[in-house]
Order: sequence, then structure tokens, then C-alpha cells
Amino acid sequence: MLSIIVYTLLISLVCNIVLKKFGLPTIIGYIATGTIIAYGFGLHKAVHNHELKEIAEFGVVFLMFTIGLEFSISHLKKMKYEVFVAGSMQIVITAVIVYLFSFYLINIEQKMSIVISLAIALSSTAIVLKIFNENGEINKRHGQRALGILIMQDIAVIPILLLLGFLSSDNGNVSEILIQTIINAIVLLIILYILGKFFLEKFFMLITKTNTDELFVGSILFLAIGSSYLAHELGFSYSLGAFIAGMLISETKFKHQAEADLIPFRDLLLGLFFITVGMQINFSIIIAYIHIILLLLLAILVLKFIIIFAVVRLREKNKTSFKTALSIIQVGEFSLAILELARTNDLIGAPHGQIMIVTIVMSMILTPIILKNLTQITDRFVKKDDSQMEISPYVTNKIKNHVVILGYGEFGQSIVKAFKEKGELYIIVENDIHSYHKGLNKKEPIIFGNALKKEVLKNTYLKNAKKVIIAIDNPKKLHQICETIDKEILTDKIIVKVHSNREKKSIQELNIKNIIVENIETSQAVVEKCI
Repeated sequence: MLSIIVYTLLISLVCNIVLKKFGLPTIIGYIATGTIIAYGFGLHKAVHNHELKEIAEFGVVFLMFTIGLEFSISHLKKMKYEVFVAGSMQIVITAVIVYLFSFYLINIEQKMSIVISLAIALSSTAIVLKIFNENGEINKRHGQRALGILIMQDIAVIPILLLLGFLSSDNGNVSEILIQTIINAIVLLIILYILGKFFLEKFFMLITKTNTDELFVGSILFLAIGSSYLAHELGFSYSLGAFIAGMLISETKFKHQAEADLIPFRDLLLGLFFITVGMQINFSIIIAYIHIILLLLLAILVLKFIIIFAVVRLREKNKTSFKTALSIIQVGEFSLAILELARTNDLIGAPHGQIMIVTIVMSMILTPIILKNLTQITDRFVKKDDSQMEISPYVTNKIKNHVVILGYGEFGQSIVKAFKEKGELYIIVENDIHSYHKGLNKKEPIIFGNALKKEVLKNTYLKNAKKVIIAIDNPKKLHQICETIDKEILTDKIIVKVHSNREKKSIQELNIKNIIVENIETSQAVVEKCI
């Protein structure tokens, strides 16, 4: 057993180091590790034993605890429509269509069809939000839309877990199960609420006074596992108790300390779960059904894209809808957890479970590639939004010696605020409809349109401007706009904000000298504060 643990750690490290070079998530590395260990040590034959089921369940417990710990009520208040309307519609429509197709057309058994439909309806919160946080996309409109839908999917995990409990119950009387479940749920919530409201803060205060890090970490693990055990004793899954424990801790002032201390444990325990998933992969089934796997992968990606695009398009432009849909077309990590729970409860078996696991993993492998090329892919397919123009009634006619600000993002808004305080004249151009309406609500002189269009630039009285500030995050569009502006006015009047030296070199080719590199300016400001 010790040798297996050592080899597992070694293989997981090697796999993830290699995969990181290609920008692939560690989840894929853990699944690959599980597959290698299973076949290398012959453990694939023991994949259905009781101990392995317990290990997998333990991984799911900490997955749910993580979701609960990061769950924030404030997110719901800020994004009511994105979460409750768009998110709910996406889940319900996807699950219903998949269920109807699976049960009525392919004749898959009903309970199995329900499990498959629910698994496909979910996307990868871990991969999408990690990449969006790294590249800043999370603060953009499509990032917020994707975030709202992902939050609803995380919330939906709770009723999905309850439904899996119903489906696996031997008691045929649904009304009795429902009544007993409601009673147990009330008891569970009352107990955990009382503990969280009156004892949790005092408990943590006692722990922190000891100034012993391992006691704090141990207390967090105790609360997670203890809540899981309590939920299990009341007839719920371990995962539900862990989720509630995470939520209780998230409402305390110790949330951030708990998160910081548990990050290594959390990732390793999640890795343990995905290793057990990898141990279940059967290559003979994959080879036999590879054509079905590829067709299923394509069908899922297309179906989810169409549904998400249609849902988001109800209130958004084509470009935002396209980016949002493309961001979350994959099937997520918790879908693997659902399939594992379904397998342990005999709700899904081979070859269906194997086919689904491989399809999900393949969709997750594609996700980082799609997200890193999101803008380029979208620009290739969506061009219609750029032709529109709308002018705020607060734009002054025929002004001189003003500043033209191209881009009303966070950087553009901070510039506008500074100019307003100093009484400077300015005109803003913004191509995002929501940012435009934000400026309109503040009575800003703002024009909605594409800065590449001469008609839009004409309405800014560009040639009368003393300066033009270009604050656009899209590197490709930034270069194109700089080329367009360079033809209209002297380069000395142009000020460009870029993120990196690589973007700076690209702009310098146009003989534009007033270039501010955001990363360099920020680092210099930090150094000056320290000296």
C-alpha cells in the first residue's frame, strides 16, 4: 500500500507538470494518474470494492465543502437575473432535452436517463472561474453572465443530491420518502443553524487563542466531516452536510483563514476523488465505443451552446451571448461526482458510465483551449454588433480641446472620474451596451459604437481633441484602433494603455510613443510605496 501511495504521488506530479505546460487543468492529471495506477498495479479489478467507494465519497464531501465555503449570498443579490432566471432556464432546458432524447429515442433506462441528463446540464465551475480570474475575463459582461449560470449550477447540486437519494431508495412510497426527507431536512438545518449562530464564532475564538495552526485546521476538518456524518445519519448524503458546513463557515470572519489553510488539503482531497474516477476507466469499453464517445461529445457541445446562447440572448447582444455560451459548453467536475454517486448507488453502470466519464474528461480538456482563444473565435463568427451607434444626449456639439476616451471599463471610468473632478471636457466611446448604459445613467457624454468606424470617430470631434486615450482590453482590436486613429491625428496626441511589454512593442511599430504598460506602472507604484 505504501508503494502505491508513493507511486501515485510521483505519477500525479509528473502528469500535472506536463499538462500545465499545455495549459490543461490538474483534474485531467489526476484522472490520468488514476488510470495509470489502476492498470499499473492491477487495481482496476478492485474498483467496485467498499473501501474505494468510501474514498470516492470522501472526495465528493470535500468538493461540496469547497463549494459551500466559497458560496456567497452577495453574489445572488448582485446577479438575480443571471442566477435565478438564466441559470435555472439553462439547467432545466438542457436536462429535459437530454432526458427526452435518452429515454424516448435511445431507450436508456429511466433512472439512468435522469442521472445522465442532470450530469450533462452542469458545467465546470473550477476550470472556467480559474481561467477567467487569471485573465480578467470574470469582470467583463460575458464573465458575469457565465458566473451567474455557474452559481445556479452549484446551487442545483443540492436538489440533485436529494434526487439521487430518492432514485436509489428501495422504498417505493414516494410520499413517505418526501415527508421523511422534509422532516429530516428541517432537523438538520435547525441543528446546524443553532450551532452556526450561537457556537461557531465562540468555538473558533477558543481555537485561535491557542495560536496553534494545526488545531485550527483540525477544527475545520472536524466541522466538515462532523456535519457530513450528521447529514448521513439523518438520511442525506455526506456531501450535503459538508456543503452546509462550508456555508456556515463562510458567514464567519474566519472564512478567509479557513480557505487559506485548507487550499492544499482541499486540492489534494479533490485530486484523490478524481484519481478514483480515473481508476474506473476501462480502455476496452473506450475502444469499442469511441465513435459513440466522439459523437456524444460533439452533440453535447453543440446542444449546450445553442441553449446557453438562446437563454443569454434574451437580454444580451450577440457577442456577449456567444462568449458566454462558448465559455460553459463543457461538462463539469461535479458531473463526475454525480456519476460516481450514481454508480455507488447502482443507478448507472457500464458501458454508459464509462462513456460519460470519458466524454466529460474530453470536454474538460478542450475548455482551456477554448477559453484562451475566446475573443479570436468570437470575432471570427460574430461581427454584427459593431455596426450600431447611439449617442448620449449629454454629448456637447462641436467642442474643442477635449479628451476622447476610447473604452469605458474600470480604467476608463477612473480616468473619467479624475477629469470630472478637474473640470476637463471629454467624450467617451464604448462598444459594450451595458457599459454604455452605465455611463448614460451617470449622464456622461458617451457614444455607443465601434471606434474603428469613421462615423463614430467623427461624432467625437477627434481632430479638435487635444488628447485621445485608448483603454481597450482586447489586444487585437487595440492594435486596429491605434492604426485607425494614427491616420486621423498626430501620434503625439495618442495615449495607449496596454497590459504587457509584448503589447507595447506591437503598438510602438506604429510610432506611437505615449504607451503606458499597466503591469510596469503598478509594480513601480508598489516599489515607491515600499521605499
